[in-house]
Amino acid sequence: MVITQDGRERPVQELGHGDHACLAFADDGEQRRVVTAYLSEGLARGERVQYFAERQDPATVLGWLRSVGTDVDAAASRGQLQVATADDGYLASGRFDAETMVATLQQEVADSLRAGYTGLRVSGEMSWGLRDVPGADQLAEYEAKVNELFAGQPATAVCQYDARLFSPDQLRTFDRYHPGTVQAEALHSSALLRIVPSFTEGQRTLRVVGSVDYRTTTALAEALETTLQWPGDVCVDMSGLEFIDLAGLRVLAHTAEKFTPGRRLRVVELTPMLCQVISVTGFDQQDALVVTPRGAAE
Repeated sequence: MVITQDGRERPVQELGHGDHACLAFADDGEQRRVVTAYLSEGLARGERVQYFAERQDPATVLGWLRSVGTDVDAAASRGQLQVATADDGYLASGRFDAETMVATLQQEVADSLRAGYTGLRVSGEMSWGLRDVPGADQLAEYEAKVNELFAGQPATAVCQYDARLFSPDQLRTFDRYHPGTVQAEALHSSALLRIVPSFTEGQRTLRVVGSVDYRTTTALAEALETTLQWPGDVCVDMSGLEFIDLAGLRVLAHTAEKFTPGRRLRVVELTPMLCQVISVTGFDQQDALVVTPRGAAE
């Protein structure tokens, strides 16, 4: 199943054969939660799982799996689980060659099926591409080729990009080479409101879906508080917002007040009426709060 460009962000547990997705993350905890769910799901489905570590140590990744009850020793001994370094995977020849790596993956898919597994599941930390190694400039070409290789095949891939290492422009570029992106764990999830951190065009984003009123204002405030630790501007995507009361709008303004000079809290896709309310109340008088009406270009 290929993730379409419309609504292409999906929980990692829903990824399946043919999916090639991008995971952009900004802290180790976020990476751990998504990666652990992705790898353990593959093992449970009877897939062969391969992981190529760069910033993390392979032993650390195995520890993540052990923490959720996975018998990693048994999985490794029967050949179902392989956790290695990027040097032993992408750079095994001392350089990176997109064609060779794609051919290797194609062979791994065939070998996995021949060994009785239901498919191949791969994930790699892509920050090796920032090293001064021969062939690193072929990374974008490689991502495009993986799309062609995995389409319709019993294989799944999640490529990890650490937003603390890659620039927003680089994140935008590599995101566009993937048919879909992996949804991070929600900061808040209830029947009334869901707040999910993500990256939009390389920029850290909070997607707000549902209603903000006296029952959920605190949840919004707590989620926005986490953005104070993020670098650069923050986007708050209100395209999924159904309702927000005055207290919720005040939370947006108060969060922006705490931003360090030069940073902006960019609230996008807010209805024109709510933008007018923000203007009437004077919340938009501070430089750190930038509000863009729904359907308008910023």
